[in-house]
Amino acid sequence: MLPVRDGVATRYPPLVTWTVIGVCVLVYLLEAGLPPRAFERFLFAHGLVPARFFGPLALRDPPDLADWRVFFTHMWLHGGFFHLLTNMWTLFVFGPAVEDRLGVGRYLGFYLACGLAAGLAHALVNAGSTVPAVGASGAIAGVIGAYARMFPHARLVLVVPILFLPFFVEVPAIVFAAFWFATQIVPGLLALGEAGDAGGVAWWAHIGGFVAGWLLAPAMRRPRRRYRPYYADEGVFGFSPDGRRSGGIGPWG
Repeated sequence: MLPVRDGVATRYPPLVTWTVIGVCVLVYLLEAGLPPRAFERFLFAHGLVPARFFGPLALRDPPDLADWRVFFTHMWLHGGFFHLLTNMWTLFVFGPAVEDRLGVGRYLGFYLACGLAAGLAHALVNAGSTVPAVGASGAIAGVIGAYARMFPHARLVLVVPILFLPFFVEVPAIVFAAFWFATQIVPGLLALGEAGDAGGVAWWAHIGGFVAGWLLAPAMRRPRRRYRPYYADEGVFGFSPDGRRSGGIGPWG
């Protein structure tokens, strides 16, 4: 189930969203040009290894201030092309509307804060893991959380592959977000009882990022007086400016 289109109208270009996508692509191209051994060292140097901060490695070799930079650098790295593609596509769908309502500066701070919250959640839950966590998905989970909080009735077009055939469905944002969050929290809770290093999907990074985005969205939203009002004919594909089905233009979302 992949979102392909939303109906929230925007007034300003998503400069931060485009910049984040561009930086992540450039970093991935740098990674792709590294030999396998150098790529592995790169991930361990700039990825988030929880045991360095909250596990046995921290007891033997306490991290200094510079080591904590990985809580920010990890969100710009990706482990493979599909990992990068799915993250950037999701940000491309949800990011512009959230950035539009927060403004450039607030949105950048919001995105980084969600990435930091995601990293902390992952590291605290998986304190003994020596596997480097990388990816923007935790920060993007925060963007999804903010989108659902600000535009719960916005309509999302999703593509659902059934027997290799694409089917398109339209659902409210809050329904998509609830389903998406459930697909993170259930395996995240099940993973709590597993022993060994936490590899694969960083469920708790997604959970931490989503919760941070949900909670931060109202506080970081720009005041309405600083946002140009919508005109009566604005909206796309029959949606009102806040992304719901038109039934008369009300206050924007």
